[in-house]
Amino acid sequence: MKTQTSRGFTLIELLVAISVMALLSLVSWRGLDSMSRATTQNQQRADAILTLQATLAQWGADLDAVTSIAQTRPIDWDGNVLRLTRRGSDPMAPSMQVVAWTLRPGVEGPRWQRWQSQAFTTRGEWQQAWNLAASWAQDGGTQAGGYNDVALMPTSSWQLYYFRDNNWTPASSLPPTPANPATPAGPIVNMPDGVRLVISLPPGNGLSGTLTRDWVKPIVGGARS
Repeated sequence: MKTQTSRGFTLIELLVAISVMALLSLVSWRGLDSMSRATTQNQQRADAILTLQATLAQWGADLDAVTSIAQTRPIDWDGNVLRLTRRGSDPMAPSMQVVAWTLRPGVEGPRWQRWQSQAFTTRGEWQQAWNLAASWAQDGGTQAGGYNDVALMPTSSWQLYYFRDNNWTPASSLPPTPANPATPAGPIVNMPDGVRLVISLPPGNGLSGTLTRDWVKPIVGGARS
């Protein structure tokens, strides 16, 4: 009577099996890695979009709240920093504030930043806040004493245009208009009918390319193009 002997795997069969398992593991790892990368990119893009939306909302709110006051400037652009005189954010305590926007270098690249002064009620305080905004743009705010200094989002460059006399032109210093004889409080600098923002977003942060945003003075009406 013959006895059956159990036969194991040969060395070649084991090597083939190990190779197949290694190949399956590699394919699975690449699939998981691709899914992880896609998830990370989608999250970065979503975060970048939320940051952009919040930044542009603040930009529009600042321009909407700009106020022209005699012997002050509602807006000033020198090619580096934009300064605005706007109503205070607390409706229960009427006041004014100066805000400034500029592009500042950072560890991870340049970022668009916003500075906001403390609330004030006198023209002397306005002048002090106006000067502090310029100082903040130059030295990073070591002497600015601002109420709020926020790095908003990565930006390669930005440009401004004013809509005046039915035409978009590069932003520059606005001349004052003569005082109204009926209320001779001094010359007033008027806001342009529109402000166009053009910013360049660097690659690698969820969003990239050039973005154009137009703001129109509320009393003017229809949108500009």
